[in-house]
Amino acid sequence: MNYFSSDFKLGILGGGQLGKMLLTETRKFDIQTLVIDPSEEAPSRFGCNAFYRGSIVDYDTVYQFGQMVDVLTIEIENVNLDALDALEAEGKKVFPSPKTIRLIQNKGKQKDFYVKNNIPTSKHLRFVGLDDLRESLAKDEIEFPFVWKSATGGYDGNGVKICRSTLDLVNLPDVECIAEDMVPFKNELAVIVTRSESGEVKTYPVVEMEFHPEANQVEYVICPARIDEKVAQKAQEVALKVSEAFQHVGLLAVEMFQTEDDEILVNEVAPRPHNSGHYSIEASYTSQFENHIRAILNLPLGNTDSKVAGIMVNLVGEEGFNGQVVYENIEKIMAIDGVTPHIYGKRETRPFRKMGHVTIVNENMTEARRIAEEVKNSIRVISTQ
Repeated sequence: MNYFSSDFKLGILGGGQLGKMLLTETRKFDIQTLVIDPSEEAPSRFGCNAFYRGSIVDYDTVYQFGQMVDVLTIEIENVNLDALDALEAEGKKVFPSPKTIRLIQNKGKQKDFYVKNNIPTSKHLRFVGLDDLRESLAKDEIEFPFVWKSATGGYDGNGVKICRSTLDLVNLPDVECIAEDMVPFKNELAVIVTRSESGEVKTYPVVEMEFHPEANQVEYVICPARIDEKVAQKAQEVALKVSEAFQHVGLLAVEMFQTEDDEILVNEVAPRPHNSGHYSIEASYTSQFENHIRAILNLPLGNTDSKVAGIMVNLVGEEGFNGQVVYENIEKIMAIDGVTPHIYGKRETRPFRKMGHVTIVNENMTEARRIAEEVKNSIRVISTQ
């Protein structure tokens, strides 16, 4: 198949920042790309050959969009899977497959899948709703503290809450959910695995994630993780086992906990480019976005090694600001060596909304981390109000 400068068409469901960064690679290779997203303001609307506005959870819309392309991929899991099933049954290439997305879309099914495949993960129970959960507490089947997660629809810390007493249940939505044991951990780690249609597999180095204490969003992604080599090796092995179990095509980001006694437990996965791999644009030989394109088109995978230490800082909307976005002090951070801002193209900011990220590369990890702190403390995502 000639993908380059030809009539071949790649379709992307979802037009957010992940789609926008994928389009950098399709433009580099001159691969015709079509994007669909419900928002007219979608960040991906400029980088593709054709942009369609439409619901990616509507059966007919997704099915008809799929008919226009040769290969279909996603940048968000919340898509109409019945339409993807129908397209796949007709011989359309859909990566990751709807079967993989279906397992991952529901956190309860995802956790059950780990247990079934002997993948280390924290203990969990599934519930149809809050009454079911309360009943289980009354019977002492679960105990405080535990982590409550909405089975579907959660993202960036939404749909996750640490419950320490019955008071924490008061404002929870009455939806299908899971309760997980609280895991005392030293580090939150992630490994991105890229897997092509023919089964070629490569992993990126283990990264370490530092979280915002309140928003439950990643503040820093640090590559390589500052952990013992044996722990890093174990994390890579677990990520490969997860990838093998899912038999996914494309990227799989595997988020994990390193426990107090250096065990590795899988938290959750995402079958697409991921926040934990953004550093790779500047710091790796082949970015996660390029390797996703290579994998779904069954092209040889690129080198996943890092050229240099990389740290990513998320740019999120400051509390107290809504409206037309302003990036305060962006010139100040751009004057620092090795600092590259990525602005996602969302004109409206609101508290904790992901608006961009900044990559810091440096030969010296300690220096990279110091600069990352300086960047974090300098740049502010505010509004014109």
